[in-house]
Amino acid sequence: MKITSSAFHEGGNIPSKFTCDASDTSPPLQITGIPSEAKSLVLIADDPDAPGGLFTHWLVWNIPPQTDSIAEGSAPKGVHGTNDFGKSGYRGPCPPPGTHRYSFKIFALDRELDLPSGAKRSQVDAAMKGHVIAQAALVGRYARKK
Repeated sequence: MKITSSAFHEGGNIPSKFTCDASDTSPPLQITGIPSEAKSLVLIADDPDAPGGLFTHWLVWNIPPQTDSIAEGSAPKGVHGTNDFGKSGYRGPCPPPGTHRYSFKIFALDRELDLPSGAKRSQVDAAMKGHVIAQAALVGRYARKK
């Protein structure tokens, strides 16, 4: 399985359009190689370089496994969780000084998750345990210009 974006390449710089410094629009994502036995997908975008530890920017689960793309500025069908900004939906990179890595991860699961809308990352991680049959990540970088 693979996740890519037409807006930036693996290890490349995320354009400011997709950050808090501009329109905070979600980037376009393409997903290939989804296993035929997948029952649902989970999308997580996070920043492992945040000062307080892993910071979640986007959290969506029970995405239909036929989903092979997510258009720019849109969200996939599925259940939306609460990101670490305390909101539902996408919130882009907005780091303190320094370059941060942002990971867009896709997980294929052998079942749907029985979690309510608004669940937090820890609940999704726990519910996915033992049910991930494939996963992929796309990492981009962003540094704010001061």
